[in-house]
Amino acid sequence: MEISLREQLLELADPRYRDFSASLTPGAGKMMGVRLPQLRAIAREIARGDWRGWLATAEEEYFEERMLQGLVIGYARCAPDEKLRHVARFVPKIDNWAVCDCFCWRLKAAEREPMWEFIRPYFRSSREYEVRFAVVMALGNYVDEEHLDTLLEILGSVRHEAYYVRMGVAWAVSVCFVKFPGRTREWLEQACPLSDWTYNKALQKIIESYRVSPDDKAVVRALKRRKQ
Repeated sequence: MEISLREQLLELADPRYRDFSASLTPGAGKMMGVRLPQLRAIAREIARGDWRGWLATAEEEYFEERMLQGLVIGYARCAPDEKLRHVARFVPKIDNWAVCDCFCWRLKAAEREPMWEFIRPYFRSSREYEVRFAVVMALGNYVDEEHLDTLLEILGSVRHEAYYVRMGVAWAVSVCFVKFPGRTREWLEQACPLSDWTYNKALQKIIESYRVSPDDKAVVRALKRRKQ
């Protein structure tokens, strides 16, 4: 007899990995302990079949089941407007950083501009992981010549105080610096609107990056804001 997807996941579950992952993922809820490469393999298999039918009836009691939904949407082949409808239905289900970040896939060319317009309102959301979704999708796809200035302006305007939003913004700024050090440094130096915590966290991430030169790191260290 064919086993259900949940039974398949439970067979792959590792209690020690579950306990380790749960300690790193606040808000994840019930977790089985299935490793991400295994989830990606299952999601790719689902995406090659009737993924629409699967999404319509997919269970989501466990962290891994929600993770699978996000991965399947990313892998699914369909027109951008259809994919965005699935994204819109999934985003409210994001309740932790891991589901959020794994959901944010590298966009195909046809998806780029529709997604850019789609995520813009999420930067102003009152919900922590809606903002985080927009930030992580942006840092993975829009740190480029065309979008950099607008993206920095948007990141500077984010006012949500939740930890994973602020960390996401700091991460995004560090990616901007890695790819465009001159322009991002100028933005950091000139009345940068980030809060002190987010600003200094962004500097920390830049300094920790292996892709930033020692000379640039020295300049960035000098930008740190001190408590008055």
